[in-house]
Amino acid sequence: MSSLFNTFDLAGIPLRNRVVMAPLTRARAPQDAADERTALYYAQRATAGLIVSEGTPISREGQGYLFNPGIFTAEQIAGWRLTTDSVHALGSRMFAQIWHVGRVSHPTIQANDARPVSASSKLPVGAQAFGYNEQGHPALVAAPAPRQLETDEIPRIVAEFAQAAANAIEAGFDGVEIHGANGYLHEQFINPQVNDRTDQYGPQSLDNRLRFTLEVIDAVVARIGAARTAIRLSPYGQLFDMPHYPEIDATYTALIQAIGQRDLAYVHLMDQSGFKVGQKSVDGAGDSGFGGLLRTLKPHLPGTALILAGGMTRERAEQLIDAGLIDLAAFGTPFISNPDLVARLQNGWPLAPADRDTFYGGGATGYIDYPAYAPPHAQAASEAA
Repeated sequence: MSSLFNTFDLAGIPLRNRVVMAPLTRARAPQDAADERTALYYAQRATAGLIVSEGTPISREGQGYLFNPGIFTAEQIAGWRLTTDSVHALGSRMFAQIWHVGRVSHPTIQANDARPVSASSKLPVGAQAFGYNEQGHPALVAAPAPRQLETDEIPRIVAEFAQAAANAIEAGFDGVEIHGANGYLHEQFINPQVNDRTDQYGPQSLDNRLRFTLEVIDAVVARIGAARTAIRLSPYGQLFDMPHYPEIDATYTALIQAIGQRDLAYVHLMDQSGFKVGQKSVDGAGDSGFGGLLRTLKPHLPGTALILAGGMTRERAEQLIDAGLIDLAAFGTPFISNPDLVARLQNGWPLAPADRDTFYGGGATGYIDYPAYAPPHAQAASEAA
C-alpha cells in the first residue's frame, strides 16, 4: 500500500491516512455560523485523515468574506460542534483554520462601516473582498486602503487569536491552524514590501517582521498546547498584492526554525506556483523559489509534521512523502467535486470536474450534491436490477 494511505501519528492524534482536506472558502453560512449543511459537507469528505476547516474568522474585524462561519460567538461555537461531532463519528480528525484577513476586507463587512485594519497603510492593489456592492447585493468588491493598526492594538488581536483557539477546542476541533498565508494579516506583517510600520513590528529587521506571528503562536500554545497548534504559510505566494522580496528564503527559514523549536503539530505550506495573479502566473517552481525552499525545511521541524498543498496529485504526494520532504499531502479543489477523493485516489478512479460557478455562495448545488464515484460494473448491476 502506498505511504499516502498509511496511518500517521500527528502529535499524538492518530490519522487514518496522510490525505488532508485543505481549507476551502465556500461562503455557505448565511448567518456566519456553521449549520446542518456545513456538517453534511464535511461529513461527506470525512475519509480524509485530516480535515482543515475553511477559514473561520476570529472576529468581525477579521472577516473579509460574507457568509463565512466564524468562531467568536456562542452561536458559532455551537454551530461548529455539529460539524466536528459528525466528522469524528466517521473516523476523521479536524482542525479549525483561524483567520484574520487584515486589509483584504471592505467597510460593508465591518461593524459600523469601518475601514479594514492592517499592519500596513498600503492599498492592496487588485485585491477584492466578498462584501456588498453599491446596489446592496453580495459581490466581489475592491478592498480600500486600510487603517494601519496602532502598536497598542496589536496585543488585542493576539488575544483574539488565542480566544478563537480556545473557542475551537470548545467546539470540538482537534486543534487549530493559524492562517498565516495567502496575503492576509500575518503576511502583511511579514512582507517588507507591504509592511510600512515604524515601530517594533516594522520592516527594519527580520525579528520585527516575525514578531506578530510568533506572538500569536505563543499565545495560542499557551491556551491550547503546542500539540494542538499549527500554522499555514505561503512562501513565494503573491495573492492580494504580496510582491516577492530578496529575503523570502531567509524569512521563512527563520520562521520555520522558530516553529520547530516550539514543537507545533504541523506546518501547512501552500505552493502557489502557477496560480494566476492578474495576468501573470506565480513563479515558484524550479531550483529557486518555492521548490528550492521546500527541499531545505524538513530538517528544521524535528517534532513537527509538514503538510504541502497546491497542485497536488497522488503521484506527486507519494514522491514527496517517500523522499522525506513532507509528511502529509493536502488536496483542495479536488475535494469540492469529489467527496470520496481518498477512494478515487486509492483506486485510480477518475476525478469529477468542479463547477467553478458554484465555488462561493449559493445553496446545496455545487456544495453537497456531488455524488461518490460509481464504478461501471456497479452501475450496470444497478441498471440490471
